[in-house]
Amino acid sequence: MSSIRWLDSLDQVPSHAWDSLHDGSQPFISHAFLTGLERHGCLRTEWGWTPRHLLIMRNGEPVAAAPGYLKTNSHGEFVFDHAWANAYARHGLDYFPKWLGAVPYSPVTGPRLLARTPADRGQLLAAIIEQATQQGLSSAHINFHTGAETADFGVEWLARTDVQFHWHNHAGWKSFDAFLAAMDHKHRKNIRQERAKVTGSGINFRIVHGDEASDADLQAMHRFYLQTFIEYGNSPALTLPFLRHLATAMPRNLVLFLAMQDDLPIAGALCLRGGDTLYGRYWGGAALPGLHFETCYYQGIEYCLREGLTRFEPGAQGEHKLARGFLPTFVHSHHWIAHPDFRRALAPWCEQEVADIRRYATTLQQHSPFKTGADRSP
Repeated sequence: MSSIRWLDSLDQVPSHAWDSLHDGSQPFISHAFLTGLERHGCLRTEWGWTPRHLLIMRNGEPVAAAPGYLKTNSHGEFVFDHAWANAYARHGLDYFPKWLGAVPYSPVTGPRLLARTPADRGQLLAAIIEQATQQGLSSAHINFHTGAETADFGVEWLARTDVQFHWHNHAGWKSFDAFLAAMDHKHRKNIRQERAKVTGSGINFRIVHGDEASDADLQAMHRFYLQTFIEYGNSPALTLPFLRHLATAMPRNLVLFLAMQDDLPIAGALCLRGGDTLYGRYWGGAALPGLHFETCYYQGIEYCLREGLTRFEPGAQGEHKLARGFLPTFVHSHHWIAHPDFRRALAPWCEQEVADIRRYATTLQQHSPFKTGADRSP
């Protein structure tokens, strides 16, 4: 017999038990990453994040789990449902709280139903619906799950799709020059000009993993992160103690790209490294020509080529990434709506959205910077 546990902290389950349910290739669902957010002030109820993780036990052993949160707003999710919340409000209904299966502040594709068998993933989904119903929640949402998990969702879950821009080394490039050679002349020339502006400013780069980063490096990166959020009028959530936690608990997953000028850091990008993928998460720094593209994109591509990583996900949105070799890639989410009338009304809305997104991706592909077939292996 299985037993279902709902956890208000991931500290309630040992790290080895949680991490036994995934293959370790995706750092964002690791016990270390998720508990770090909880322990170091990155998640607060007043910010709309209350941990509510799901764990299924059998014979005293964990067999399935899902990272999750009770949400009282939609901030930090990157799958936008503000129109849904407004529709509920217009009808005098409460959209919040809702349950969200996701990684906070991280629009990164990865497993969300941590289980070894389809049956156990199905039990996770059934438990989520049962809990949402018992607690009178408006809905349950699972964001940025893998494409392989799509088949686990029944017809009661509404599917949504969006596009991000990812770099893939399908062609087996061994160097940045080989990567550029696959592009048409215009885009190749533009990238070289952008990189030359940075080099001409006397900027070089230090690339350090967590176990190589000094506390001064971590402080600089956190300062750049705060600067970006302040410039855009957003509230920063990640704390300096959380970055220090990543450096010690996930030392080879954390990768910092620090732009140096006159031996001082003037910009930086914070990335996490998974099994075959580099994930770009945060950036900040001086507003110099080409510096953003070099720090966030070109240094990351070079790192992937050196390290043998085959994919680079630099974050959500941004059509400007297309011209720099990041091609449109679908990302997925599924949504369970408690109210039957709203569920029926949203179903065709979601179907139309998926169709629109697929047309958009087709249009983007027509503007690929690569020569025909050059970004694909034979």
